Amino acid sequence: MNLTRHCQNCGEPWTISGQPGRGEVCMKCRADLRICLNCTHYDSRVAQQCRERRAEPVLEKALGNFCEYFDFARRNWIPKSETNKREAVARDQLKKLLGD
Repeated sequence: MNLTRHCQNCGEPWTISGQPGRGEVCMKCRADLRICLNCTHYDSRVAQQCRERRAEPVLEKALGNFCEYFDFARRNWIPKSETNKREAVARDQLKKLLGD
């Protein structure tokens, strides 16, 4: 299993050593990289979606921030279309119901 640090938006790998700064963006899609969604502490199932108790709450999880506890997560890239198949099925059923 090859875990990489990559853009959560498009999957472009982060090949530079160290952590991205607040102004760093993905070279492919220009999305911010130092965001909660790219952090090892991000967890949608806990309060404030962050496992780091000392961190200040961040409202916009997909925008660059100044969190001092940011640690770029290493993980496998899964395209967004594959992550939420249940939502896609529900949307298709709703479209059929409404006749779209």
